Amino acid sequence: MNLPNQLTIARLILSVFFVACLSVPFPYNHTLALLLFIAATITDYLDGQIARKYGLITDFGKLMDPLADKILTAAAFICLIPYGALPAWVVIVIIAREFLITGLRLLAGAKGVVLPAEKLGKHKTAWQMATIIFFLLLLALSDWNSQRLAWVPGVWDRIGVAMAGITTALTVYSGAGYFWKNRALIASA
Repeated sequence: MNLPNQLTIARLILSVFFVACLSVPFPYNHTLALLLFIAATITDYLDGQIARKYGLITDFGKLMDPLADKILTAAAFICLIPYGALPAWVVIVIIAREFLITGLRLLAGAKGVVLPAEKLGKHKTAWQMATIIFFLLLLALSDWNSQRLAWVPGVWDRIGVAMAGITTALTVYSGAGYFWKNRALIASA
């Protein structure tokens, strides 16, 4: 197994520990969750860079890399719901878009067509990661404060709402654009 694929597997493993950190309270669990999420995000960046630079692109990587990304981000968004960071409907919209695009790519693959990631989709992903890291950072700050940090109204709350709004809008817009661009593929199904 080559290095990019090992990094993809590492991201899946980090995702499990990340979820455990947000699910089981222990001292500094939020800080550890933040660090694990950042490490997993770095593996996402590195595996693609290494695979392209050294020609290490494999069928395993083509399948598992985007799947590992979706597992990590979906797990993070779901785990943030109980903390009140994001409303459940926002998370449902984000995850539904990911399932729909994956379904469209599977349909395209069955017809011998490869649907590459688009620039807008990459911006969407960057906003999703930034939004997750923002809320995880707030949770990590609560580890270092003697009392639990509630989602207090104020500048942090407004920033979080703005980031969640931009992330949701980009998610919907990029998904709709992807479907519109590939409407002929859908019509021929």
